[in-house]
Amino acid sequence: MMRYGFVIDQDRCIGCHACTVACKEEHQVPLGVFRTWVKYVEKGEFPHTSRHFGVLRCNHCDSAPCTTICPTSALFRRSDGIIDFDNQICIGCKGCMQACPYDALYIDPNTNTAAKCNFCAHRVEANQEPACVIVCPTQAIMAGDLDDGASPVSRVVATQKVSVRKPQKGTQPKLYYVGIEGDLLEPTRLARQNTHMFAERRDGHVSAGGFDAQSTREVYDVGHPAPWGWKISAYLWTKSISAGVLLLESIPIGFRSDSIHLLYAPMVALVMLAVTLGLLVLDLKRPDRFLYMLLKPNFRSWLVIGSFILMAYGASALAWLLCGIFLQDVPGILVAVTALLAVATACYSAFLFAQCRGRDLWQSPMFFFHLLMQAMIGGAATLSLVSMTVPWSRADYAFKGLSGAAVSFLLLNLFVVLVEISLPHVSADAKLAIDSMLRGKFRFTFWWRVVCLGMICPFLVLIAQVALGMLNRVENSDAYAAIIADVLALYGLWWFEDVWVKAGQSVPLS
Repeated sequence: MMRYGFVIDQDRCIGCHACTVACKEEHQVPLGVFRTWVKYVEKGEFPHTSRHFGVLRCNHCDSAPCTTICPTSALFRRSDGIIDFDNQICIGCKGCMQACPYDALYIDPNTNTAAKCNFCAHRVEANQEPACVIVCPTQAIMAGDLDDGASPVSRVVATQKVSVRKPQKGTQPKLYYVGIEGDLLEPTRLARQNTHMFAERRDGHVSAGGFDAQSTREVYDVGHPAPWGWKISAYLWTKSISAGVLLLESIPIGFRSDSIHLLYAPMVALVMLAVTLGLLVLDLKRPDRFLYMLLKPNFRSWLVIGSFILMAYGASALAWLLCGIFLQDVPGILVAVTALLAVATACYSAFLFAQCRGRDLWQSPMFFFHLLMQAMIGGAATLSLVSMTVPWSRADYAFKGLSGAAVSFLLLNLFVVLVEISLPHVSADAKLAIDSMLRGKFRFTFWWRVVCLGMICPFLVLIAQVALGMLNRVENSDAYAAIIADVLALYGLWWFEDVWVKAGQSVPLS
């Protein structure tokens, strides 16, 4: 059994970028993206300063999270331990970029598929060394079989002090460093400046430290834009609504309307589910290949499992609607099955985000309960708004039933959120992401749009309605209050999804 790996001796590295250029030439890597790159940091204050280099790339992990999350097995581990990729079946979901704790993957702008260092597998098969190894002027880069005790890399690992990046992730990386500056392995320790030494720094990452002369300063790195944006936030939002409406209708409650139960609820669920699926397809860099998730599935990936859950929920919702139209009733067994599928639809994303091993914020076990609460909030608020179009005691139904339920779930969700941000965090990266929400870049969105407008204000609106109703000051005040509370609840829900996605990606990985 062969197990190829790298050893990089940073005591020998002179930061010449020859490895970067050789890699780009060997693989025709487009401008703006890199399979291997050199990062610079500086320490101290003039004249007592030092500069340190770090050669970064794919770690070819023995337990590579990118291969687990990839929905089509476009990323795979070869028998010789190399993590390779097949761009012919990649759909460009960017899940691998979130799963990799080392920022080693990128989207090739020419093919719109994921790519990374593949150990020059074509050269290895021809019994040649990777391009970066042969071009290094100081022989700082070594490659070989770690299981061969006679190989240079195996001897270095066995006899010298070596370091790996983020061993706590459990990925078992096979890229070993000799003599590397420790801060290069911990990007959140670095003070980030507005500009690099000969390049502008791309926005998107927050700094864990200040900018004093005693801190380690990042002076050159390549850009790593956040892979997921508003489409993923919107997907979580629409999915919560779709799952929530039928989950709520599956619960025997005293303020149910037959027309909503039989027709409107499944219709809303199907429409929002269609929007959810549309957003997922549109977010792919290769939407023309979306069927590969079904035709070439990797059943270890929650992207694939989630796709089948969404299809099953869609079939169940359609059956619910057809029963409502033709039978004027929904069988109890169908209600029970739909409820289970609704919970799965709402909450499977917790397991998907947990596969994104690079994002510590998303590893929270509380995220499952967040998603469940958000589904109940979205379902109750949406059904409350829908009920306003139904000519059946609409104001009373909206206020006394669903709006009150939505606000109750909001307050419960607020409690869950406050408990989570108050508990000790599992890692420095998770703490940094939480800090970006509470005190950093996203504080306005979190405190004002999510907590104030989206959680507290709906409750205050309904309290005000009760007071006005008792005084008989405003006619139909319950209907107005219900509409305002529901809209605010959905507004806050959207912004929570958005800030959660963005804050999770705000912490630098490399």
